[in-house]
Amino acid sequence: MTTPVPYQVVRRESETADTATVALRPVGTALPSFRPGQFAMLYAFGVGEIPVSVSEIRPADEGLVHTIRAVGAVSGALYGLQPGSAVGVRGPFGTDWELPAGGGRDLLIVAGGIGLAPLRPVVVDAITEPDRYGQVNVLIGSRSPDELLYRAEIGHWSTETAAHVAVTVDRPDDHWPGEVGMVTTLLHRARFRPSNSMAFVCGPEPMIRATARDLVHRGVPAERILVSLERNMRCATGHCGHCQLGPLLVCRDGPVLGWDRAEPLLATREL
Repeated sequence: MTTPVPYQVVRRESETADTATVALRPVGTALPSFRPGQFAMLYAFGVGEIPVSVSEIRPADEGLVHTIRAVGAVSGALYGLQPGSAVGVRGPFGTDWELPAGGGRDLLIVAGGIGLAPLRPVVVDAITEPDRYGQVNVLIGSRSPDELLYRAEIGHWSTETAAHVAVTVDRPDDHWPGEVGMVTTLLHRARFRPSNSMAFVCGPEPMIRATARDLVHRGVPAERILVSLERNMRCATGHCGHCQLGPLLVCRDGPVLGWDRAEPLLATREL
């Protein structure tokens, strides 16, 4: 899909001071259904477009849900849209989390910051169909309590499901009762069988590298550690080359890759 399709904002929920979740509904013909981990190119009219992963899976005719953090001109414009606003959408693009590839295995879902948004559909799938998986671990890291996404949902995951849910922050405030430190510090309390586990990891690149290496050290096979990469995507169709990472084009060959493929590329300082 090269031409943006019109969608309309039908709901907007503020998550943090600079992050909002928006629900979009098609105006006319809907795009094909998205899979967890895939992304859309969202176009803010008169400003530009950026890639944003889906943060909730819905039937195609019910629209799309994205969680957007305002970090630049386009994301700031999208973050500021209110119900009734128009948005251009292209997609779906990219590889996905391969659900239910983890069927029968213990799951480790490890998110850092806004990386929880692309992993949210994985969590929802795992907790709503618990018989499909073994032990489910949801490990979440945030820079501060104020920047933690989906706080009410995390509370539900913690108290109303069988999943092991743990949250840590880098910079606690005076009221934070939980863990402090990098999200990798939560791995020692996770309940999983390394040789029969599957991991889903998304967040800042240093966090992805540290988490994946720790999991490999603990015995999780590299090909069963799926990571989501972020690069500067322009066309999303593999033609412009802006998202090239070594021999890969992230928009076409990613953003979800096995760590066995991603590790040698991310270990190279310049490509």
